[in-house]
Amino acid sequence: MGGIGWGGHLTGGLLPFALEEPAPLPLLAGTLDKIIERDIPTTLRLHLDEIPILRKLVAFVGRSGVDGISYSSLAANLGITKYKAEQYTAAFESAFVLRRIFPLGTNLLREPKVLLVPPLRLLHRPPDEAAGGLREDFFALAMRQAGIDIHYLKTTRGGKTPDFLVEHNGRRIVFEIGGHGKGRSQFKGITAERKIVLAPDIPPAPDRLPLHLVGLLADGPDHPQKAL
Repeated sequence: MGGIGWGGHLTGGLLPFALEEPAPLPLLAGTLDKIIERDIPTTLRLHLDEIPILRKLVAFVGRSGVDGISYSSLAANLGITKYKAEQYTAAFESAFVLRRIFPLGTNLLREPKVLLVPPLRLLHRPPDEAAGGLREDFFALAMRQAGIDIHYLKTTRGGKTPDFLVEHNGRRIVFEIGGHGKGRSQFKGITAERKIVLAPDIPPAPDRLPLHLVGLLADGPDHPQKAL
């Protein structure tokens, strides 16, 4: 996976049941089935005919690219209302299956970017195809565990922008998540105090850092402030 596995971290190797099970993904799939068939329907008091839609929603997110997944795209592809798309994704976020990242700004359509909690994406795509999505899934999870709010940047004309933005201690920090060859072209026209490319297995530099270091932000209550 081009360095994205980090010793099995993003492929299920650190899940609790992986300590005794060499193939953890089937067990993870069983856990997801229970969430879809029992936990969310019970919590939301859903009808039985909504359960297949829940399953299709997770599969659609898992098989799609990370860009363009929103309430509108889910509603259009699943044949549901945007209200239902919001209700379902919020429930999946509470169940630690999905993560919603909202745009920054008051004049923008407040539809989130929808990511998966790693390594759930691997239930729907092979590792090589899922690598790009897994990187963003990991970044979002690590920032959530560190208690740092993140947003995605959105332009009115659909232009390319960095993947994520953090406002911290009065500073704007933008992040571009990518592979080894990822450059700074996404930062053009963006005003921020720091612009950082995060990629797997690259040597640290002032504007480029190994992606796995983001996972260390949750080491202590003061660490995020020192790191950012």
